[in-house]
Amino acid sequence: MSILGQLPGFRNTDSLKQQLAIVTQDTNRVLILAELAEAFRNTMSDSAIRYGQQSLSLARQIQFPKGEAKALLSMSVILREMGIFPKSLEAGLKALQISEENHFVAEEELSLIRIANVYFSSRDFAAALNYYRAAEKKLKVVPDEYLIAAVQVFVGNVYEELNQFDSALYYEQLASPKVFEYRSILPIYFRVLGNIEAKSGNNQPALAYYRQGIQAALLESDYRKAASVYISVASLYKGLNQIDSAIYNANLALVYGQKLAYRSQIMEAATLLAELYEKKDIKESLRYYKIANAAKDSMYGIEKVQALQTITLNIQEHQRELEIAKTDYRNKVRQYALIAGLAIFSLIAFIQYRNNKQKQKTNKVLNTTLSDLKSTQSQLIHSEKMASLGELTAGIAHEIQNPLNFVNNFSEVSNEMLDEMKQELATGNQQLATEIADDVKESLEKILHHGKRADAIVKGMLQHSRVSTGQKEPTDINALCDEYLRLSYHGMSAKDKNFTATFQTDFDNTIGKISIVPQDIGRVLVNLFNNAFYAVSEKKKVAAEEYEPVVTVCTKRVNSKVEIHVKDNGNGIPQKIVDKIFQPFFTTKPTGQGTGLGLSLAYDIITKGYGGELKLDTKQEEGSEFIIQIPIKDD
Repeated sequence: MSILGQLPGFRNTDSLKQQLAIVTQDTNRVLILAELAEAFRNTMSDSAIRYGQQSLSLARQIQFPKGEAKALLSMSVILREMGIFPKSLEAGLKALQISEENHFVAEEELSLIRIANVYFSSRDFAAALNYYRAAEKKLKVVPDEYLIAAVQVFVGNVYEELNQFDSALYYEQLASPKVFEYRSILPIYFRVLGNIEAKSGNNQPALAYYRQGIQAALLESDYRKAASVYISVASLYKGLNQIDSAIYNANLALVYGQKLAYRSQIMEAATLLAELYEKKDIKESLRYYKIANAAKDSMYGIEKVQALQTITLNIQEHQRELEIAKTDYRNKVRQYALIAGLAIFSLIAFIQYRNNKQKQKTNKVLNTTLSDLKSTQSQLIHSEKMASLGELTAGIAHEIQNPLNFVNNFSEVSNEMLDEMKQELATGNQQLATEIADDVKESLEKILHHGKRADAIVKGMLQHSRVSTGQKEPTDINALCDEYLRLSYHGMSAKDKNFTATFQTDFDNTIGKISIVPQDIGRVLVNLFNNAFYAVSEKKKVAAEEYEPVVTVCTKRVNSKVEIHVKDNGNGIPQKIVDKIFQPFFTTKPTGQGTGLGLSLAYDIITKGYGGELKLDTKQEEGSEFIIQIPIKDD
C-alpha cells in the first residue's frame, strides 16, 4: 500500500516537523518536506505550498529523481485545490515523465490519477476518464488497494457529473468494500451517493449520505471536502425552498473554502449565496456575486483556459511525434532489410561469377537477381498502398454507420407495423390493415433508400482508392447539404446521448443543379459538419450555461462559383496550427478520436477534383468557418 494510503487525512504535522529537525540526509529531508506539504493541504494551504516548494527545490539541487517526482505530485494536488489548473497540470505531467523514465511505478500510478483530477476539476470529463483508465490499467499490473478504491470513487464521480447514474453507482459499489478502510476518500464517496439520490428526487436518503460525508471530512480535519459536501446540502435545501437552511450550509461551505483558499468551493458557495440572497438582500447578493466572480476569474480566466489548452495540445503533439518516430523506425528496418537482401543477392552473384567464368551464366544469375528485386519492390509498393487504403477506410467508416442506423431503425418499425397489421386482420379491420400495409411499404422504401446511400458511400471510397472522381451528374447542392447536415447531426446524437446543438440553414434557391459527383462532395460535407458539431459539443462541456451551440450552413452563387459556408461557434482553432489543418494525419482531437485524414481528403477532393478552393476563417474562443468554392459552367 502507498504512503498516502497508510496515513490518515489529517497527518501528525508536529511529528513530521520533529523528524525534519533531526534528519541530516538530504534525500530524507526531501521526502519529509513533501509529506508536510501533503499534511497541510487540508488545513493550511500557504504552509502546504511553502513545504512543497522547499521539497522540490532541494530534490532538484541534489538530483534526487524520486524525491522530485514526489514533490511535484504534492505541488500538483495543492495547486489544483487552489484552482491553479495549468501549473497543477504541468507539475503532474512532469512527475509522470520522471516516473516513466526511472520506472517509479507507484509514482507513475499516482501521477496519472492526479492529472485526471486536474482535468476533472476543469470539467474536461473525457480527458479525465482517459487518464483514470490509464491508471486502472497500470494498477492491474502493480496493484495498490488504496489507489484502486480511489480511482473507482473518482470514476463514479465523473459519471455522476455526466448524469449517468447506473455507471456511477456501479463504480461506487466496486469501491465500497475497501472505501471504509481509507477514510480520506469517504467524504467523496458519500457526496457522490448523496448527489445521485438528490438528482433522483430522493431527498431524505441524500441528506443522510451528506451527513455521513461531512462527519467523515471533519473527523479528518479535511475542510476542503467538508466544504464540497456542504455545498451539495445547501443546493438540496435550495431546491426544497428552505432558504434559511440553504444559506446556513452555503455559509459553512464558504468559510471552509476561504480557510484554504479553495477557489472552486469559494466560487460555488458564493454563487449559491448570491442566488439565495437575490430576493432577501440585494446588497448581500451583489457582495457574494463579486466573491464568486473573483474566484471564477482566477480559475477560468481566458489566460488560464488558454494555458490549459496549450498544455493539452503539447501533449497531443508529443504523442504524434512518438507515433512518427515509431513509423520512421519501422521504415528504417524495412530499408535495412532490403539492403541486406540486396547484399545477399549481390554476394551470391559475386560467388557464382567467381566460380563460373562463363559470361553467359553470370549474366543469367544477375538477371534473375534483378527480377527478384523488382518483384520484392512491387510487393512492398502494393503493401504500402493497402496500408494507405486501410487508414482511409478507418477514417470514413463512421460515415457508413449512419445510413445503416436508418436501415436498422426502419426495419424495427416495419416489424412492429406488421405485428399490428396481423392483429387488425385477425379482428377483421381490413381498412386499417390496408393503411398499415401502405406504411410498411413506405418504410421499406426508406430502407432501400438508405441502403443505397450506404452502398454509395462504399463506392465513393473505392473510387477514391483508385484515384478516380467518379461520374459527375446534375445535383441539387442545397438538398445534398441538407441531407448530410441532418445525417451528421443524428450520427453525433447517436454517439453521444448528452449531445445537443442547433443547426441553421440559409440556401440560395437560384443555384439550381450543378455537375458534381454527389458521393465526393457528400464526403467533404460530412467531414466539415462532423468537425463543426464536435467543436460546439466540446465547448459546451466547459462553457457557461448560457452558451448555445449553433452550426450554420449556407449556400450562394458568386459569379461563376458556388460557395458553401459551414460555420460553428465553438472554441476556434489556434493560429499557430491553422497552417497544418489540411495536412494528412494532423488532428486537434484527442488520441483515438480522429485520424487526421478527413480535412486532408476534403481538401484534395475540392482542389484536385474540381479545381476549387477550401478555405478556413477562425477566431479563437469565437468559432470557425470553412468555405468551399466550386467553379461551375453555365449550360
